[in-house]
Amino acid sequence: MPLVIHPHFHRRYTGISRHVETVVRELARGTETRTIGPHLEPALPRIRWGELWSRLRREPLVWHAHRNNELVVGLMLRLLGRRVKLVFTRHASQKASAYTRWLARNADAVVALTSEGVEAIALPATIVHHGIDLGRFRPPENRDEAWRKLGAGGRYGVGVVGRIRQPKGQGDFVEAIRPLLSAHPEWTAALVGLAKGKDAQWIASLCEGLGNRLVMPGEQQVVSPWYQGLSILVHPSYTEGYSMVHIEAMASGCCVVSSRLKYLDTLIEHGRTGFFFEPGDVKGMRELLDMLMREPQRAQAVGRNAAEHAQGKCGVEHEAQALQNLYDSLLAG
Repeated sequence: MPLVIHPHFHRRYTGISRHVETVVRELARGTETRTIGPHLEPALPRIRWGELWSRLRREPLVWHAHRNNELVVGLMLRLLGRRVKLVFTRHASQKASAYTRWLARNADAVVALTSEGVEAIALPATIVHHGIDLGRFRPPENRDEAWRKLGAGGRYGVGVVGRIRQPKGQGDFVEAIRPLLSAHPEWTAALVGLAKGKDAQWIASLCEGLGNRLVMPGEQQVVSPWYQGLSILVHPSYTEGYSMVHIEAMASGCCVVSSRLKYLDTLIEHGRTGFFFEPGDVKGMRELLDMLMREPQRAQAVGRNAAEHAQGKCGVEHEAQALQNLYDSLLAG
């Protein structure tokens, strides 16, 4: 059985980091799958460089890179071990640079998350949708109690989860929610994620005057309690490759209010499992939030529908099986 390695050389913990953790845990159920690199869960199966050097010359190995620097390392490993197969997942949906495309052409297989991702990389690619650990992301027994335990205040929570920066749309969210908080005193807003440098200054200036009606707990290594506490999860991003946030929030029973990104039409049914507004449409977002904050029972009903859909369709086992099939075909060739 071949050794499969998912490296992680990024300096921060990101959505890609969480994806690597999830898919490695699932793949490891059926094949020897390891990680290498920092900033991942200590309990994940790992491999040291010394063991890697000794094994790559004598047995088949799949190196599955998720970033350019990881693919560069894989190319060097392939020079040392003739039976090294390189897989590259490109997570972004924006047009790939010439350098990224050159690197990807040297991989044995390219994986994209959506059809838009295939167009962005402009190379033959296998589409494999993300899946999640449904044991970790699930509805709480009592959402009111889950929110209370977070200590954010109020009875209900509405917020954004993810790295705080302008293209992610948190500024639109603050603009949309500001006039609603005084009208709905039971609700508290939250921005959950890392803000650094100019982004931190930018978001702090936007939030002036909101006091404790909007909380910013910072980056969360374990984000599931926030999904279980929030009643409404807003995803106002202008563009996205394939965000884990949508399916994690849906599986946790959140009512998702999202900018309409192309790939989401197959995931969210407007009005039943979530709601859409056009990217950058602050007025449209505000109208949806106002309606849901006035009718929290409707948000709860949509969240239940979303959880039922995600629990049936979005498990990581589907993704892991698709990747395993890809690895097997490469090693058989």
